[in-house]
Amino acid sequence: MTEQNPNFATLADLIRHHARTRPSRVALVFDGGTLTYGELDRRANQVANALRAAGVTAKSRVAILAKNDPAFFELLFGAAKIGAVPVPVNFRLAPPEVAYVLNDAGAELFFVGGDFYGVADQIAGDLKTVRRTLAIDQPHGTMGDYAAWRDAAPAADPNLSLAAEDVAMQMYTSGTTGHPKGAQLSHHNFMALLPLVVEQWGAWSDDDISLVCMPLFHIGGSGWALVGLYKGIPNVLMRDVDPKALLDLIPRHRVTRMFVVPAVILFMLQVPGCAAADFSSLELICYGASPMPLELLRKALAVFPCGFAQVYGLTETTGAITYLPPEDHADPQAERLKSCGKPAAEIEIRIRGAEGEDLPQRAVGEVVCRTPQVMIGYWNLPEASARAIRDGWFHTGDAGYLDEEGYLYIYDRVKDMIVSGGENIYPAEVENALFAHPAVAEVAVIGVPDERWGEAVKAVVVLKLDAAVTADELIAFARQRIAGFKAPRSVDFVAALPRNPSGKVLKRELREPYWVGRERQVN
Repeated sequence: MTEQNPNFATLADLIRHHARTRPSRVALVFDGGTLTYGELDRRANQVANALRAAGVTAKSRVAILAKNDPAFFELLFGAAKIGAVPVPVNFRLAPPEVAYVLNDAGAELFFVGGDFYGVADQIAGDLKTVRRTLAIDQPHGTMGDYAAWRDAAPAADPNLSLAAEDVAMQMYTSGTTGHPKGAQLSHHNFMALLPLVVEQWGAWSDDDISLVCMPLFHIGGSGWALVGLYKGIPNVLMRDVDPKALLDLIPRHRVTRMFVVPAVILFMLQVPGCAAADFSSLELICYGASPMPLELLRKALAVFPCGFAQVYGLTETTGAITYLPPEDHADPQAERLKSCGKPAAEIEIRIRGAEGEDLPQRAVGEVVCRTPQVMIGYWNLPEASARAIRDGWFHTGDAGYLDEEGYLYIYDRVKDMIVSGGENIYPAEVENALFAHPAVAEVAVIGVPDERWGEAVKAVVVLKLDAAVTADELIAFARQRIAGFKAPRSVDFVAALPRNPSGKVLKRELREPYWVGRERQVN
């Protein structure tokens, strides 16, 4: 039987409610151990009181640099109970970039997982606002011991008065150009997202078991985890994304729902024995955060005997703003598989042209949205916030169009669009064409300088093991599937594509060598 969740104003209300109504229900499964909702709430209370004793007050920032760990949720809910703001840090950043995020946020306390003690040591002298660093795993150097620090604090709920408009989390964008920006997400933002996902996008039940494997510093990781915690179900937490381990965890814990980026689906399919693995418990694979090549999706549909759903969203929109349900995946050949779905009634999406005008159906322009999920703004960046949010509409920087039924189709990031001879070329369309070749494992398409056309299309390809194909053969293959001017003029073969932790290919790194000393015009 499905329980109707009450209206929570804050994340603190969420964990209090479940601790009161289902204290013995498992909240987190991690490394063979479990943490119940009652235990998670108690630990959050201790964290809240320990933060207050350390001088952390409402609106203070506390940073977390760690792989997925239950401590993340103890800190998240503990901070929520006193109005402090957690700042999850991308653990793939270089040490100077980590220092930049902590200094930019003005973080007062710094919580570090064992994998990153060396990074913390390296940047200790560069941190301007951090007053204390605590080790989440085993003790290290002069760092305080997190567990001892937490457990020394009283377990009574501080019961402070908080507002839904207060910042719940400050998540830094991936920073594909320039420094990352701190998107301030409020409790109200999360409380707009979570019931929408549970009640309208997928009909979650109390019998569900969710798998959380994406990094928690990314909205695809922490946002998905909060959906399961909002529903009050068990959540199987993986420290790292491990495709082979996924094939074991799903049947062992009878996982029913999971969220992954397309790259993880690709890697799972490449694990020997994947097709014979036990997926009988699995009801839904939700995917998003980067484009899914059609051929990859069709292979996944053939292997995994469950529903598939796509979501589209950004950090700045607290995650998903569209949903493509399993019924729209029923026909593997359907054109709609190229779509990322439709928005809910509470979410408005429009397509805008270069002059800010609304474009008609099927005209490609910038995707803009208006929803209660849109962030408060970027931390300490009023001009960037004003550019991103205009008259209540958030400008995503993504190029796409809406069809006659309101389905959204994403072409690419506006900045990734290639302009060749005055024609706009969207890399994802070219990538879909090339990915259909049986020798291609992965592909990224970029624009490189061309004296005649301004930019030329280049494909960067990873071949399957023991596969062989020439550049000319791939170009000819593409020309059979897309217009000639869109086909690549050159192909590079590489061993692997550079990706950020969310699975997105870092096209800036691929483009950079070709544009040294030149200025690339971005619309």
